[in-house]
Amino acid sequence: MEHFVVSARKYRPQTFKDVVGQQAITNTLLNAIENNHLAQALLFTGPRGVGKTTCARILAKMINSDGTETGEEDFAFNIFELDAASNNSVDDIRNLTDQVRIPPQVGKYKVYIIDEVHMLSQAAFNAFLKTLEEPPKHCIFILATTEKHKIIPTILSRCQIFDFKRITVKDAKDYLKYIAKEQDVSAEDDALHIIAQKADGAMRDALSIFDRVVSFSGKNLTRQAVTENLNVLDYETYFESTDLILENKIPELLLQFNNTLSKGFDGHHYIAGLASHFRDLLVSKTPETIELLEVGEQTQEKYLIQSKKTSQAFLMQGIHLANDCDLKYKTSKNQRLLVELCLMQLASITFDGEKKNSKHYIIPPSYFKSKGITPVHVNVPKPLQIKEATTSEITSKDENLLESTPAIIETLQVKEPPKIVLKQETKRLSGLSLSSIKAKKEHQIKQMDVVIDEDNLPKEDFTEEALVDLWNLYVNQLQDNGKHNLASILSIDIPKVIGTTIYLEFPNATNKVEVERQQYELLSFLRKSLNNFSIDLSITVNEEKEKQYAYSTLEKFEKLKAKNPNIDILRKTFDLDI
Repeated sequence: MEHFVVSARKYRPQTFKDVVGQQAITNTLLNAIENNHLAQALLFTGPRGVGKTTCARILAKMINSDGTETGEEDFAFNIFELDAASNNSVDDIRNLTDQVRIPPQVGKYKVYIIDEVHMLSQAAFNAFLKTLEEPPKHCIFILATTEKHKIIPTILSRCQIFDFKRITVKDAKDYLKYIAKEQDVSAEDDALHIIAQKADGAMRDALSIFDRVVSFSGKNLTRQAVTENLNVLDYETYFESTDLILENKIPELLLQFNNTLSKGFDGHHYIAGLASHFRDLLVSKTPETIELLEVGEQTQEKYLIQSKKTSQAFLMQGIHLANDCDLKYKTSKNQRLLVELCLMQLASITFDGEKKNSKHYIIPPSYFKSKGITPVHVNVPKPLQIKEATTSEITSKDENLLESTPAIIETLQVKEPPKIVLKQETKRLSGLSLSSIKAKKEHQIKQMDVVIDEDNLPKEDFTEEALVDLWNLYVNQLQDNGKHNLASILSIDIPKVIGTTIYLEFPNATNKVEVERQQYELLSFLRKSLNNFSIDLSITVNEEKEKQYAYSTLEKFEKLKAKNPNIDILRKTFDLDI
């Protein structure tokens, strides 16, 4: 049995021209070699399978060739490959730096290719810094990695960096077509396109998938065999789904989705692919954007045909619904129901059943002629035109006419109908609102102003003793009515009279505000009792007065001791507590 070599090794590029999808980097390296402008430390970075190590080997061979060597010469003695994943210690880097000092025996340069360089330890990186910055003239370092962000900045600053890009689907498909031709494999264009898409920009993965599918289907590579082997959803699934959506066939659409799930695909993959399918249909509607379709020629024709069946509004709404379902899929508790509801909504976009049922079908005249039925002419009554008239004009008409047509009288439009004026209800104010208190106070002030303006009101003289007696009587009435707070405030100071003005002094502004709120009832009581309606009230605040009042137990005791010193003797004699 002959030993099998995988395509990724068998068809590894030997020159820069064979490298797929990296023309910018290969041209830069070729020009650097020709112009003797090549840096001594290079860093190749990019995703897997895009040609980093391959380009490093090709570069190592080219810089040592002078045209006199044989075709099989590979300068193996001058090329040293170090796998940093397994040789990542400081000792490995020290051995490397010791070898760097020895010049090459054959060729001009010794090339050190360090693969997966991001796996080196921090100490190994630091040991490598000096050698990388000032290597010998005969030495070139080529570092390769898939994770540039893991390399320390001091290493990056000493290297000339080349960023390898993902290989496009078109370039991968063209190279696969070349490989299939070399192996005498007949492959459909769509089959190779699916393999290139599945590889996700990695040529090595594309060749591995190609070998697997060829082993499955033999020398004839079909689209159906590729989709079956790779377990990917075929384009036909989405074309069929779109046709069912456009025809509003919800039961068949749900059955097709169930069939897709039974093949091992999940609903998230299906609905995401359907959104991408709608996007491709939208791209196909404009000739300028057809090149954005990354599909084969046969599939592209199918997209063009189906895009003519759909409207732009339908596709936009379909993409919105499918994308919304895609976003909600992971957080949904019933994921299958979520996708099925989305499919039913998609199938209902173009459904206009209510409009179809509401159409009026008119029987054409030709139908009656074919049956021998003569048409009957029907006089359509004209609408009654009623002239506007005033009530005076109506009464001036003939009474007989009015009596004979009572219905017309009801339909006459009378000019200037009587206006109905509604009584404005007075706005009631809540007794607890600030506006009600303010309105009540203003009303009381107006009433007092009216009373004071009258000249014939009595203004009898009164004594201060009579005022104090009435004052105490009013305080007792407040106590009986449960207004203890106001009663205690009015008891703080004894009123003093100068003329017809009563003067009061309180220890704080709170007492003043409380008395001013209730002053109208107080003044009304005093004026009526003393028969003098010129009595007024003047309130002042004296904060020093507040200190005269005792609130705590100790303060009360000190007050009593100041009046009678014997109380302190009594406390000490019997050892009493305060």
